[in-house]
Amino acid sequence: MGRLLAIDYGTKRTGLAVTDPLRIIATGLTTVPTHTLLTYLKDYFGKEPVDYVIIGMPKQMNNEFSENMRHIEPFVKKFGAQFPHIPIEYYDERFTSVIAQRSMIESGMKKKDRQNKAIIDEISATIILQDYMESLTYKNKNL
Repeated sequence: MGRLLAIDYGTKRTGLAVTDPLRIIATGLTTVPTHTLLTYLKDYFGKEPVDYVIIGMPKQMNNEFSENMRHIEPFVKKFGAQFPHIPIEYYDERFTSVIAQRSMIESGMKKKDRQNKAIIDEISATIILQDYMESLTYKNKNL
């Protein structure tokens, strides 16, 4: 069984998170410069089996897509062309940055470290992946 990988796509940096091979725990992987994302993923997929990719879908409170969606859709098309064997699914990412900030405060992280946007992006990707996994558990229980 391959891992699940989550992407918190940004125009400058992109946060990544993965599950363990048994898909029990979501953990932050890294944050990479967005212009190197496909190269990074190609290298990672060569080392680790990944069955499925989840990408944060940026929505506003009124349920409309945010401005960042115009950057994400072209990436998803390039991803599909380069990795046609790996399905990619959008997942609502609303509030992930706020939750990431709150979790850093609650964990006692120093203010200087909390200002590091790369850490926020990685934690946001982890939250997207954890929420996605919980939604699957909920769906399976209610079927």
